[in-house]
Amino acid sequence: MIGVLAYGSLIADPGSELAAITIGIERNVLTPFSVEFARTSQRRFGAPTLVPIEDGGSRVRAVIFEVNVDEKQAIDIVYRREINEVGSNKTYIERPEHWKNAVRIDRIKGLEGFDLVISTRIPANIASPSAETLAELAISSAQQLADGRDGISYLINAKACGIETPLSPAYERMILDRTGAPDLVAALRAIRLGTH
Repeated sequence: MIGVLAYGSLIADPGSELAAITIGIERNVLTPFSVEFARTSQRRFGAPTLVPIEDGGSRVRAVIFEVNVDEKQAIDIVYRREINEVGSNKTYIERPEHWKNAVRIDRIKGLEGFDLVISTRIPANIASPSAETLAELAISSAQQLADGRDGISYLINAKACGIETPLSPAYERMILDRTGAPDLVAALRAIRLGTH
């Protein structure tokens, strides 16, 4: 059995290629590594995203998509989804370690009974993430994006999937404090209406 580990936006938005090869979903899985909102994404106008980290963070709720293709096909599909090239013919190439922003694919054996589980790994680029920094980045991205890729939408979706990191509660409170909103949906609405 080959699976794809999802612990961020991949859960709700796997992309058409991954969705087409998924034959089952293993829920209520914990990531085998710690995760935190520790990367600012250029494709999301600076929005904070969840990435594996070595110091801090916590294991979070995830799912494993069981797929019906071989290892190489699965890796290429996950890679294309991660670089926003779903449907292209791009294939995964292992990059040298000094390539700091490269998408890497980890192979985990034996997780939740799967022979192989594929997981993406992108380096953290927020040195010491704090609720204040994350809120600033999320609000700024929401001011520039209206397609659901902003940081507040990302946090809403993570919460809906049951994902909580050590920084999540304070990060959410900071967004609400800065927007004067009662919840994240209202905060996003206020930003888009320009009332914040």
